[in-house]
Amino acid sequence: MKVFFNHLFDYNFYCNKKLIEECNKLNTVSEKSSVLFSHILNGHHLWNSRILSKSSEFEFWQVHPIADWADMHYENQRTSFDIVTNANDFEKRIDYENTEGRLFTNTIQEMLFQIINHSTHHRAQIAMDFRDNGLVPINMDYAFYKR
Repeated sequence: MKVFFNHLFDYNFYCNKKLIEECNKLNTVSEKSSVLFSHILNGHHLWNSRILSKSSEFEFWQVHPIADWADMHYENQRTSFDIVTNANDFEKRIDYENTEGRLFTNTIQEMLFQIINHSTHHRAQIAMDFRDNGLVPINMDYAFYKR
């Protein structure tokens, strides 16, 4: 399981890093893409925090300056790798409160997968926003990553 999650987080890191690099090349990044990528970073941080039973430093829809994205992304990734490395039981259930104050329980495995799936979902929305703004989206398909 550790190898599987390390591999998924490598892929996630690669995709987010490519997107950050592409956004840094643009004269302006649309508000929608900026909001969505900030949300990816916030969500990743939030789920890491839940797994570690810590308070999140960010609001779910808090927007961050593009200049901060790379450092935030690196820190999220480092924390996720630490979680995976130190996990002894991926089926361990963790209780947490969602952003609306409701109580839930998920396994570490489910929470880690949520980080990956959430990021992929919103990167697809950013790709559509790029296209809507006359930009060519970055190809982040898994097959291209593996080639």
